[in-house]
Amino acid sequence: MTAAADLVLTNAEVHTLADPDETAEAVAVRDGRIAGVGTTRDVEHLAGVETTVRDCGGRVVLPGFVDAHTHLPMVGRRLVNADLAAAESPADAVGLLVNHAAETDPETAGPDREWVLGFGYDESAWDDSRYLTAEDLDEVSDERPVAAVREDMHLASLNSVALDRLRGEMPDADVQTRGGEPTGVVVEDALDPLWDAIEPDRAAMRRAVHAAVERANELGVVGVHDMVRRSEAPAVYRELDRVGELSLRVRINYWADHLDAVEELGLRTNHGSERVRTGAIKTYTDGSIGGRTAKLSEPYADAADSGGEDGGDTGSDGGDSGSGGEGDDRRGQWVVDPEELRELVARADEAGLQVAAHAIGDEAIRAALHAFRSADGERHRIEHAEVLTDDLLARIAESDVVASMQPNFLKWAGEGGLYAERLGDERRLASNRFGELLASGAALAFGSDCMPLDPLYGVQQAVTAPDERQRLSVTDALRAYTSGAAYAGFDEHRLGTVEPGKLADLVVLDRSPWAVDPGEIADIDVRATLVGGDVVFDRDA
Repeated sequence: MTAAADLVLTNAEVHTLADPDETAEAVAVRDGRIAGVGTTRDVEHLAGVETTVRDCGGRVVLPGFVDAHTHLPMVGRRLVNADLAAAESPADAVGLLVNHAAETDPETAGPDREWVLGFGYDESAWDDSRYLTAEDLDEVSDERPVAAVREDMHLASLNSVALDRLRGEMPDADVQTRGGEPTGVVVEDALDPLWDAIEPDRAAMRRAVHAAVERANELGVVGVHDMVRRSEAPAVYRELDRVGELSLRVRINYWADHLDAVEELGLRTNHGSERVRTGAIKTYTDGSIGGRTAKLSEPYADAADSGGEDGGDTGSDGGDSGSGGEGDDRRGQWVVDPEELRELVARADEAGLQVAAHAIGDEAIRAALHAFRSADGERHRIEHAEVLTDDLLARIAESDVVASMQPNFLKWAGEGGLYAERLGDERRLASNRFGELLASGAALAFGSDCMPLDPLYGVQQAVTAPDERQRLSVTDALRAYTSGAAYAGFDEHRLGTVEPGKLADLVVLDRSPWAVDPGEIADIDVRATLVGGDVVFDRDA
């Protein structure tokens, strides 16, 4: 006799996403897994006396969203510090930091709140499109250190106190200057001393993770691939998992400077529990477009306006990485040079570890593909891949490499936006070529990079992209955020579709993303989120 289900969802518009057009009316869940999918008649016989039956009121049920590239503790830190994403000008950002400084006065909030921190500013959305400077942040405090981190986390602005405290630990090439004096703007490796100085302790990290997990569940996120460096986050995830308090699945992608420790501990990709697993070794190649440090084959369109303040090229091109303009800071810079990248990929691959290489500019993508070409392992990943050329797109399609990309970044692809300013219109419209990649047969996974952590926002950006090379259908965009992201984490047999035997990680939406105006997809409410059959968020509760 078939055991009764623990939970049955009825009166639903279930999109399994296993097949682009497959729908159903009901889902049954038993022991954390999907026990049945079909019509109400197909499923209702699985309900028993103790089965919870939830009438979905005709709402849409999908596989839960998996964010293939995020920094979950940063989401939490934005929630507990000054969230600068809402700022519409430098003055707004300063005002938010002033308010946060008043709330965190060390005399009342404790000595661990000495720093005044803000995260997520995006100057490209401001009429006064410039980075925050020490002069701006000195208005917040001339006694406490103040830091405002740009949305891409490749650039930060410091006040004079913070700059004086950290300057001796920062490479001069990554400290922007004007007239020989530091402006307060620092990029790439110069952020390392800042991260060390402001890294939360175990208790603070637990608070940040709790806040971030709660926010993720509210957005229908059931799993994340978290990029972790010098952090208490892995210990917090494992502790929450041990005591049954982790309401999503986490793949920990360790930064490359943790590779020694990962090898010594014997960690391997996919090892772990049902909720916390070892993922990839994460490395940089280049920087960011916003900071003009992504490595390009052609100069930035606004290079003449940069005033040479972005720092120089920090490496050589090497191998077949192309003619990226060694020593030409108008084309960005290497964060990890191609030869070092090839050595790292070979070492991680030999140790049975997946590699996730941040590569934004076309020269950086070329270097990453060259490094992966000699690796035996499958499913290595290029993170971001924003500036693709035709030949690079073809090489990705012919390889086992996963294109782990962020549809959120298309917010910069409109006329007059950041891409137009940095790259010019031709490269703006050829950025983030999701449609062409998918049509080519490439493996495409979506994540947010927490800009913002909101899958439906990303889906909307992909569906409404300005160029057909970038644009996806609603179904294809959702699949990149479900089965595509699951595949990037070797989880296609557990997650990503609504099928019998899969884990019951589901999301219930208030409206259908197929039925609303494409520009309103981000406004759809998540009504409920289930992880392993447990309701971890319920808007109706």
